[in-house]
Amino acid sequence: MTRTRLIFGVLASTAFMLGAQVATAEDDPKFKETARLYDTYCAQCHGVSRNGKGVNTVGLSVQPRDHSDPVGMASLPREQMVKAIRDGGASVNKSALMPAWSSVFTDQQIEQMADYLGHVCKCAKPN
Repeated sequence: MTRTRLIFGVLASTAFMLGAQVATAEDDPKFKETARLYDTYCAQCHGVSRNGKGVNTVGLSVQPRDHSDPVGMASLPREQMVKAIRDGGASVNKSALMPAWSSVFTDQQIEQMADYLGHVCKCAKPN
């Protein structure tokens, strides 16, 4: 396990244990596993409420995207979301601080994460 993944896991666990209100997929069980992946790997920066206000954002010059924002998220092409998840933020001219997740997530999990983000913002686009 890389040091970064270990740190992300510890921070996510800490936030969960402190009783943070996590945006869950209880209303749509098909996203249960993807929501768990988000909580483990994404919430540290994008926030447990999916609002871009995670514990790792203090002092960042570029704040992470608010995945709960329907207007901002609806403006993103799905392909751009998939590429950002797969290849990192720099691959879509966004923050180089967002890592590439292709070595952690399968292609199917990346596609499901893009679908989940559409669910979170309530702006899902057909794929």
